[in-house]
Order: sequence, then structure tokens, then C-alpha cells
Amino acid sequence: MKSPHRLSMFSASVKTIRSDQNVSISSCPIRYYGVEYNNIYIKFTNNKLAICFDAMYNVTAVGDCIIGPKPVASVDFSILQTAVRSRFQNVSGTSNCSVKFEAQLTSGRVSFTLNLFNFGTEAVMSVTSTGAMVSLMLMLIQVFLCSLTGQHDAVSAVYKPGSVVSSDPNTCFTRTCDQVATVQNSACGALETCLGNGSCGHGAICTVTANTVIDIHGKLKTIEDRCSYTLLSAPSDPDFQIVAHFRERRRTDVSFLESVVLQLNDVGFHIHLDQGNRFVSLQLNESLLSLNSSVRSIQGVLMSRDHRGVTAEASLSGSTASVFFDGHMAQIHVEGQEVKPGRLPVVDPPDFLSVLNPSRSCCENPRRCSLLNKPPFDICHQHSGPQPFITACSQTLCEYPALDGFNCQFLEAYARSCQLNNVTLKTWRPGASSFCRDRTCSDHEFCGEKTLGGETRCFCRAIFASKYRTSDTLGEPTVCNQSSASVILVGCLLEDKGIKHSALHLNDDTCRGVMDPLDHMVTFSFNGTNSCGAEVTTDGNKVIYTNTIKTGNITTGVITRHDQVYINFSCIHTQPEVKTAAFKIKDRSVEANITTGAWNYTLTMRAYSDPGLSQVVDSNTEVQLNQKIWVELNTVGLEGGLVALVTDSCWATKDQPPNSTVRHDLISNGCADSGDQTVKVMGNGLGTSNSFSFNMFQFSGSSTDVYLHCKLELCVKSSKSCEPTCSGNSRKRRSVRYSATFISMTWTK
Repeated sequence: MKSPHRLSMFSASVKTIRSDQNVSISSCPIRYYGVEYNNIYIKFTNNKLAICFDAMYNVTAVGDCIIGPKPVASVDFSILQTAVRSRFQNVSGTSNCSVKFEAQLTSGRVSFTLNLFNFGTEAVMSVTSTGAMVSLMLMLIQVFLCSLTGQHDAVSAVYKPGSVVSSDPNTCFTRTCDQVATVQNSACGALETCLGNGSCGHGAICTVTANTVIDIHGKLKTIEDRCSYTLLSAPSDPDFQIVAHFRERRRTDVSFLESVVLQLNDVGFHIHLDQGNRFVSLQLNESLLSLNSSVRSIQGVLMSRDHRGVTAEASLSGSTASVFFDGHMAQIHVEGQEVKPGRLPVVDPPDFLSVLNPSRSCCENPRRCSLLNKPPFDICHQHSGPQPFITACSQTLCEYPALDGFNCQFLEAYARSCQLNNVTLKTWRPGASSFCRDRTCSDHEFCGEKTLGGETRCFCRAIFASKYRTSDTLGEPTVCNQSSASVILVGCLLEDKGIKHSALHLNDDTCRGVMDPLDHMVTFSFNGTNSCGAEVTTDGNKVIYTNTIKTGNITTGVITRHDQVYINFSCIHTQPEVKTAAFKIKDRSVEANITTGAWNYTLTMRAYSDPGLSQVVDSNTEVQLNQKIWVELNTVGLEGGLVALVTDSCWATKDQPPNSTVRHDLISNGCADSGDQTVKVMGNGLGTSNSFSFNMFQFSGSSTDVYLHCKLELCVKSSKSCEPTCSGNSRKRRSVRYSATFISMTWTK
């Protein structure tokens, strides 16, 4: 048979083998059946010589062996350092060593020589004989086959050159037996990703639509909670990852993609892509930015926008990563380095559908989803498998209304996947723009369709709206401050009922609600300066301020087909229980803090020695009998436009209790008492403070303390006056007053 062409040879020592032995050939290893061997096992049987590579020959077991006739007595073994050029077409290069066996088969007449030549990843066997043809042909055929055994295959197997050993279309990993009987492994390149059908696409592509994620391996996963998940990360760049946030929309049990974050932790920089084609740069502080058609560079990240959505493209170490987001669907494309998908929950779509709604038929919606099996999408099938998109589409439309662009979102996602794989589809959706483009909703809202294919607006998220819908309200409880009242209505709840906030007003139709541009909450309010037509009523010791949010006069007929809105809100001002306190003159003033339900105010009584009320009488001031004293009663925390302070009466007593028998009246029924001509009353019932004056006195025959008491009332201002009329017997009609407060002061001689 044909032998390699020998260029030169260097002899080695010859070892004569007469019994079974294991000899080392590590100085000239031989690749046999695609495996490199460093030992040879020689065994003599009754009628055969077995030269094996993996173990000693056993007639009952299959091994990698060369079997021939038994020699007369022994075998000569040697390793030669040779330089041999191949004469075979399927073997290339030069061999630098060989393993040689020589033996006599019959006494002095027949011999053979077996040479195994090392050609690196290949091996050549040469057999020469004298006197007769040696029967080794069976093994010569097997020498150019691939053999696999071990951890990848449970049973040893032999494959012909050029055949496929194994192939996994989900991972695109293929193992073949090449033309020189060597096992070769192949997979997608660094710039490619497996598409799940045995084909490699350009780069890694991850698609997120609704609550479904199709990862870079084409595997479909479903998100059932309102959490954030890492979609992609790069082992070679630990500072890079892409995160998706999911939240509920119309229903509490189905979550959808809300936003996408491109994180570059090495520079402390995040790009947060949000609805309305906006993005937020999170670096030293949070800033909301908008884009136009021009490309904008932010910390090396290229931001661009077109009629379909926003794209962020970042350069990584030897690769690029782009994130596209249109407010509802995201597609991530990474080229140039290995990436791995995030750890997402695994939900079997059929089980998911049956558990959520086992009685519902989902036949109609999958017909739309199965359009991906037809033109023009079919030309992309060999590059991007459509089945994950069809399953995701069917799953979502079976459990969620065919609104908010879902009729086309999955088809659009597949079309973009084809485009990223350099497949151009025929126009199937001309001039389409991103859904809810340029519409910005608040955190408790999402953008959706009023009707299928119709106008869009901001809707309340299901969880946020549930507390209002449960209590059948449209907003928050009334907030009552010291001098104002306000109520906040939820803008998206108003829109749910077809109510325009701009058509609402208070009793005074010039008082309208103000919508916050960020959270879309609508605030209605009134105060003492502008009561906006608030109605004031009394109930015992309570004063109730009531206003109404209502729609304008939108019809003059006897019927209307528009909702009429009447939302009453009120604040109650409750007078406290009567409080009496006595203080000695050493205290410069008497002060009482009075709590009245939602409204608080402070009432003080101070004595002065001058009409300008600037010289306070304190414990160091000597007050003489018949000296004129001015007393001011003042409140802090009351709105003068709503109420007035009225001093109904003031009197002095010899003893501490205000109802003591011995008393001297200074003010009666809001006017100076006729029994004391030194008394003058100023500003009574005009505002939130008033004063009076009198000449100092003491009780006859007594040198004890003098106790001064005043009874005060709060008067609700309206068309009636709160000011007492003190001339003659005629008195003005008074506005509503209610329970009095007593305050007392003590003078010590």
C-alpha cells in the first residue's frame, strides 16, 4: 500500500516485547478515531496480536484496536524521530515522529512492519510485509472514522468523515466529523446569536412587548408581577446591563412594560427611557430631557428619535448596544461581544392562559397573530423564527382587550427583529408612528386608546384607581386649613366619566379648578379673601362652610344628555368648651390657644397704658386708681374675610369665679355699660381684634384682687353686620354668632 514519503530518519532503541504490556508513546502521541493517545496496550492471544489504544484488548468489549495475526515469538517496538511528508490528498503537513512495530509471522519466511505516523491532528498507518499480504484491511478502513465516547455520548459511536454528529437548533451548536476523521464543534460567532431554528442572526436581539420577553435565544418568558428585571448583561463588561420595569394598566392582574433603563455603572450613568418618547438622565441628579430628530450625545450615549420611538446607542468594550423604545415595546440589539439573558420567571404560555381564564375562547385573536406566518413576514422566517412572537401575541390578546395598539405591536416587533437581521420586508404598515407619541402621563397613569384605533389619553392605573372606585369617589377628602378649604379631584377619573375639568367650577363660576401639569390632579379651593360663593350655615356650636363643584349651564332645554356634576365639600368650624383663666397683673398678657376642629386660633388679652397700644402694662408697671387702661383682645389664625371677633361683655368681680355675686359691668351686649361712663369700646365686630378702655378702680371696702372677665364670640360675616349698634335703643341686625369664649385677667393691689 502507499506509504508516506520519508525525508529523513533517526533511529531509536528497539524494545522486544514477548508478553502483554502497556508501553508509553507520549513522546510521539497518535490521534486515532479523533482522540489523542499516549499509551499503547499490546496483547498476545491464541491466534492474534492486538495493539490497542484505550485499554488492554478484551474480546467481549469494543475498543480502539488494530488486530492482526499472531507473531512467532515477539514484537519489536520502537519510536522513531522522523521527518515524513504525506502522499495522501486528505492528509497535509509533515510528520516528525512515528511508532514502529516489527514481527515474524512464520519461521524465517513472512514478516510485517506497522508504522503509525504522527501528523498533528491526523495520523497515518503504513503496513509493509514480506512473503504474504497481512490481513489488516478491516482496521485500515476504521482508521479514517470519528469515534465519540464519554460525557457527551452515553454509547460509543463511529461516524464517517463529512457527517453530522449532533446538532441543536435552539443553541445552533453543531458537532461534525470532518474529512480527516476529526471531531469539529461549531456555533454562532461573536457577532451573531442563535435564532432558535438552527440559524445564526446578526448580534443578540431581545424583544419585550406587553408582559412578554423573547430573549436572545428566542425563548418566550412571561412577567406576572410588577417588578424590575435585568434583560441583558455582558460577562466581559460587568458595569453594563439593561433593566425593564413592569407595571399594571387597565387590570391589576396583568403587568406591562413601563420603561427601560440602560445602566453604565462604570461612569455612574443611567438612561431611563419612558413613555411619550422622553428619557431621563440619572447621573448626579435626575433630569427630564426631550429629544428632537437630531442625534444627541449624553455622556457618550447617542440618543435619537424618529416617528416610531427613541433609540439609545452605547459603545462598550469592542461592541455596541442599542435600545429602542416606543413607550410600549422595547428591542435591544447588541453586537460585538457575548451577552447573557437575565434570570426571568418561566411561565408556560398554555398553562398561563388556562389558569387565568379557562372558560374564555381565544380563537379570534390568534388569527391576527398568525399573520406572522404569511407574506410579507415569511421571507424573514429563516433569520428570525416567528413562533415566539405568535405565542406572545396570542397570550396577550386572549387575556387583555385588543386596545392600546396591541393589534399591531407584536407584528411591529417582529418586523423590527427582521430589520435588525438585515431582512427588508415589503411595506405592511405605511407611515405608522409610535403609539401615544408625545403624550406624557403621570406616574399613576398610562397612555391608552379611548376606542380601538381611536384617540389616546391618560388612563388611571388599576391599582391607583381601585381605592377611589371602591368608595365611589373622584378624589381626596376635603382639606381645611385655618383660612381656606380645598379639594383635589383625580383628572383621569374625571375623564373616565367623560367630564372635562375645564367645565367645572364652584358656586361662583369664576372659581375653576387648576390642573397640575405633572400629576394631572385638579384642585378647587376658596378662602376668606374669595369665598367663591361658599354658603355659611350653623348647627348648634358649629359653623359650616359649604361649596359645590358643578358643571356649567350646558343646556337650556328640559333634558340633557351630559352628566351633571354636583360635588359638595365643606369645612366645619367648631367653638371649644368655655375656658376661664385668671392671671395677676404681673403677667403682661393673657393668652389662650383655642382649637376649633380643623381650624386653630390663638386669643390674647393685653393691657396697655396708652391709646396707641404700645406701652404694655406688666408686673413692673404701677397702675394708679382712676388711671385709664386700654385692653386689647386679639386673635391669630382667623381669616378676617370669614369671621369677626365680637366682645359681647366684660365685667370685674371681687372673687375669682366669673359668676361671683359682687361684680362691676364694663361692657354689656357689645357696648359700653351705662353704669360706667369711663368705658369706651373700639373696633368691636369689625375684624379679628378689638379693644376697650376704662379707668382703674377697686371694690369698696376691699383691698383684694380685681378679676376682669370677658365673654367673646365669633361672628360669621355675611350680608348682615357683626358690629353692635350702641346708640339709643336701636340695634343693627347681627350676623350669625355662636358659643362664647371667656377670658379673664386679674389685678392685684
